Amino acid sequence: MSYTVDRRGLLRAAGAGAAALGLGGALASCGSDESETATLTWWDYFTLDNFQPGMNRLIRDVEAGVPNVRIQRRTFPFAELDRQITLGAISGERPDIAIVDNVAMNTLGGSDLLADLTGRVEAWGQADQYYEGPWDSCRIGGKVLGIPNNSNCLALYYNTRMLESAGVEPPTTWDELASAAERLTSGGRFGLALSAIKSEEGVFQFLPFLWQAGGDLDTFATDGATALSFLHDLIAKGSLSESCLGWTQQDVNTRFMNQRAALQINGPWQIPTLKQADFDWGVVALPRDQEAATCLGGENWVLMAQSENLDKAWEVLEYTQRPSVLVPYLVSFGNLPAREDLADRGAWASDPALRLFLSQLPLARPRRYGRGYADASQAISEAEQAVLTGSASPSAAARTAAAKIDKALSGR
Repeated sequence: MSYTVDRRGLLRAAGAGAAALGLGGALASCGSDESETATLTWWDYFTLDNFQPGMNRLIRDVEAGVPNVRIQRRTFPFAELDRQITLGAISGERPDIAIVDNVAMNTLGGSDLLADLTGRVEAWGQADQYYEGPWDSCRIGGKVLGIPNNSNCLALYYNTRMLESAGVEPPTTWDELASAAERLTSGGRFGLALSAIKSEEGVFQFLPFLWQAGGDLDTFATDGATALSFLHDLIAKGSLSESCLGWTQQDVNTRFMNQRAALQINGPWQIPTLKQADFDWGVVALPRDQEAATCLGGENWVLMAQSENLDKAWEVLEYTQRPSVLVPYLVSFGNLPAREDLADRGAWASDPALRLFLSQLPLARPRRYGRGYADASQAISEAEQAVLTGSASPSAAARTAAAKIDKALSGR
């Protein structure tokens, strides 16, 4: 997950939208031969109050629609869930079902903790309904180890009045972005805001630049240097604040809301807050260099391999993918569907900003790099910090990071 914001505004609109679409309520599942109720343990990290109505509704739908099932839910802080699942291999305390950040598949998917769903998915026959990026995030080592729960990605927001006043069109290329950011910088206002914080949140925002340069982690020494140079030049020209090194994506949106940045890179989870802005704004695809790219965010469903209720847990996952269940859930969370066949259902069908993000999902790349990704991500973050603070040149930082990345991923 790459967001932590309050979505109460969207929740109110979502309830009305779902009711209007007639998508509420659960569908009864086919009959079952089981005579006893199975209690499934369900773990996730959706702890904020504004997530609870949607999650509670989903669980009620599941319990009403899947025969002989009760859900026992437990929540953890975002940073703790993966560790608790891993520790469960030792303690024996593990869930039957979990909703995990899709980047966690790098670590969890490289162990024997997750159930192999390949055969079940083939029998189910709905894999081709999903966007390629979200579905690929569930495929590890030739196996299907999860089902997408929801999706998001990054795009470029702009302040309409500021661009019109400066005679600037929304940029579509790196050259146009650099030029627009420079022209839009004035006084205490920067042309562009983005997050370069030393965490996965910052790496989430950096990777599109690497991919747009035509590279990937295995070409970081060269293409990473190109991406780092581009960001360094933005700071050198005063178009991007060096403070971005400490900004979360929420901080970035606050700068944009306060009109201290004319452009921002961010995700669809900021839309509920932006709808309260007292200025007009729009959103376009991330500007491209050698190619177009954005980074895939969101969560996946996973099942534990040692679950004593694996068949019933799979029934639950399959049930959550029914449009009558999935659409209200996604709308309540302010998320986008990972399923292409739901593109014309829900709030995203009529909201231009959400539709822009939805249109980018086919380009959204998962961070699917294997068990060493956490170390590779740290190396990327260190390189970006070094370059943007001026303590290392882009080429030197990229070479140093490339050596660490190669070592981290050598076990792939």
